[in-house]
Amino acid sequence: MAHQLRDMHGAARAVAYLMLAAAPYNLVTGVLMKLGDPLPELMALGVTSMAMLVVGLACLRRPATLPRLFWLLMPFAAAGVVTGLNVVTEDATMGPQLFYLWPLLYAAMFLNRTIIALTLVQISAGHALTAFQYQDSAQALLDWIAITVAMTMTAVVVAGLRERNDRLRRVLESQATSDSLTGVANRRAFDAELGRAVGAAGPDDPLALVMIDVDHFKTINDTWGHAVGDQALRTVADALRDAAHDREHMVARLGGDEFAVLLRAAPYTAVRFVELVRTRVRETTGLPCGPPSLSIGIAVAPDHAHTADDLQKAADAALYRAKEGGRGRSMMAHLPAVSRAA
Repeated sequence: MAHQLRDMHGAARAVAYLMLAAAPYNLVTGVLMKLGDPLPELMALGVTSMAMLVVGLACLRRPATLPRLFWLLMPFAAAGVVTGLNVVTEDATMGPQLFYLWPLLYAAMFLNRTIIALTLVQISAGHALTAFQYQDSAQALLDWIAITVAMTMTAVVVAGLRERNDRLRRVLESQATSDSLTGVANRRAFDAELGRAVGAAGPDDPLALVMIDVDHFKTINDTWGHAVGDQALRTVADALRDAAHDREHMVARLGGDEFAVLLRAAPYTAVRFVELVRTRVRETTGLPCGPPSLSIGIAVAPDHAHTADDLQKAADAALYRAKEGGRGRSMMAHLPAVSRAA
């Protein structure tokens, strides 16, 4: 089963702060204030304090050096340490049991429901081990039920709030990177993806940038109204999405009547994609203005450019030539002068 850590930075800080606070607390209350206790017990508490200090510093200074499994096992290790300390000190009072809150909150904040449930089981069992060993049965039962119920309710509330916040964050992220009219990506998302996609492109994995303008869009708005203009833009966006559904792609509206598509495709495949888009748009019915005409420019990395800026310039130049040539047509970018000479 795959388990995912939600927030490495947050988890590292949570573990570091706990360990750096628990180490001196454990050293003072468990060792320095109980110097008359048996030596093995004091040594065990002292070693535990030093181990906490080392782990806390590692989480604070070099969290990336710790294996991923460390973060997944941390709530179980922490709950085990709390149980061990309670057994060693023979302390079944309610105060020390509150330390179980840390592994529980850590699991509820950073890990999935399975690990949260397993952490709850361990905490309940650990407290039972201490309570039924050092308290009379009736009191131990009451304390065990109280701790188990309180921890369970805490986990439910914290995990529920976390999941709600996750949903809200996803909505906000979607709104920040999506065009509200057409539902495709906006310029911000396109600009962020363009550099990454061009960097990953190569001779065996080319990237096509397709720039699209809706011809005479101002005339559509002026003649038929903005509602029809919006409908025309949604029609183009839907055609772009539908035509690219079978390959890795991003469709974006850059503003106004201008769209762009990032497509994992060689030049010939990009041309076929463009013709499929035109077919989808021509088949559209119900637009008072009729199917909109499109001018399209195509550039492919690494054939026409090796950087994001150069690829966009090449596609824009091809789009400009399509407009100059009478609109309603597609143009492929020119090969760089060096490539033509070769």
